[in-house]
Amino acid sequence: MKYKIIMIAAVAALAAGCSGAQKPVDITKADSKETKDASKFETGTVVEKALSSYVRLPGQLKPFNEVNIFAKINSFVKHIYVDRGSVVHKGQLMAVLEAPEMVSQLQAANARLLQAQESASASREKYRRLKEAAKEEGAVSPLDLDNALAKMKADDAVALSEKSNVTSMKDVQDYLNIRAPFDGTIVQRNVSAGALVGPGKSGDQPMLVLQDNQKLRLEVMIPENYVDKVDLKQQVSFVFNAIPGKENQAYISRSADALGSMRSEAIEIDVQNKSGALKPGMYSEVKIPLRSGAKSLLVPNNAIVQSTERQYVVLVKDGKAVFSDIKEGISTGDSTEVFGNVKAGEKIVLHAGDELKEGTAIH
Repeated sequence: MKYKIIMIAAVAALAAGCSGAQKPVDITKADSKETKDASKFETGTVVEKALSSYVRLPGQLKPFNEVNIFAKINSFVKHIYVDRGSVVHKGQLMAVLEAPEMVSQLQAANARLLQAQESASASREKYRRLKEAAKEEGAVSPLDLDNALAKMKADDAVALSEKSNVTSMKDVQDYLNIRAPFDGTIVQRNVSAGALVGPGKSGDQPMLVLQDNQKLRLEVMIPENYVDKVDLKQQVSFVFNAIPGKENQAYISRSADALGSMRSEAIEIDVQNKSGALKPGMYSEVKIPLRSGAKSLLVPNNAIVQSTERQYVVLVKDGKAVFSDIKEGISTGDSTEVFGNVKAGEKIVLHAGDELKEGTAIH
């Protein structure tokens, strides 16, 4: 019994000793250290310098002239003399249409003209006779002579009106002959003899599509960020994807001087195509020269943060992280050209990730 009491007392003394030696953990201090480490980030600087003397952009060939050909009036195709690939010259007859009602309308117009001319002729003869008779005093009253003159002038006017109507009807009937408006090639034929055709509306399929491909337009869209840097007086060089290795040079022929829906300005380069080797729709890589004084803002590649919603860099302002949305330009090795609310010399965070929040203190 005495031995059991001694063992219990020893165990109790050992437990008390262990409890007294244990020290509490300072959780607040540990968190503070982790926060302090998290606020230490590698930083770099936004640099401004001349990046390149040119910028590479895609271009696409388009016909110099292109027209969708529709019928002027509702009619039927009587004959069609061209097909896809046909080369035509200005004024060449490509199709003949027929509209039976136009024939009857022209006949009616000619009949009205003949009637009006007969009436005008009769009025002139009556007025002539009355004027001759009026030479004898009292034979014809002045009122009758005036009425005859007015009737003659009215009938002449009606005859002129009917003549103009017949000329107009003949002009409309001439619309049934479809002629080429310029030299070119038929690239689409959508009708055959007997088809009903009429004036075109938006979205309607044309009878024929004519393109002038002897000279083409190389269209290039200049992004908004480069619009003020393009040197329009220098030659551009371009290589077509379908003809690799052959570099071409030409001057910029025209520019839109306005931004389109894609926030870019269209420029055009005239490309001669006498051989017919180039086709509308071909793509090319175009080197657009930039002004020698044009400079760009560059940041390290690892400073750009990509997310599903935005593309940005993290600037350090007043010791805090500030997010700034940017757009990428040309990449050169370990640096990338950027456009946005950034300035040369600003401090920028490298290797920034999603865990870095805006407003975080940066040491």
